[in-house]
Amino acid sequence: MLNSIKGYFEKYMAVDNKKSSDDNRRRLQIATCALLIEMANCDDNFGDNEKTRIIDIIKKRFEINDKQIDELFEITRQEIKNSLDLYGFARIINKNHDESQKVAVIELVWEVIYADGILSAYEDYLVHKYQKMLNLTHQQLIDAKMRALERLNEDK
Repeated sequence: MLNSIKGYFEKYMAVDNKKSSDDNRRRLQIATCALLIEMANCDDNFGDNEKTRIIDIIKKRFEINDKQIDELFEITRQEIKNSLDLYGFARIINKNHDESQKVAVIELVWEVIYADGILSAYEDYLVHKYQKMLNLTHQQLIDAKMRALERLNEDK
């Protein structure tokens, strides 16, 4: 199992401009999922609401099925465990997304934050850190928050 995970990381997480678009897409999925999982974990209260929200986001965003989501979660959790920080994930997103797509990622992060209805101090700190890592302005962060809250209110 560990060899298969290690092989997967080498295949999908290594930075290589010659990688196929499928490889880049998978690396981007892992990077996005990592930011969302870390946000849900930052207040030491990764609840069912947050997990359900992340699963819904990833399924819709990347059009993957239940089996693929389970695999993605397992691989992402291992990658998070083996990484020193979140900058590697942000670098993948920065390299593969334009500004509007990065704003869309921050909107997804806000959806995870508000899955439990509460913005903790830890979540606030981390979302501002993400904003800086993704080279977004404070205004873009706030606008993304407002759009995410509007969507969440519509879903109720």
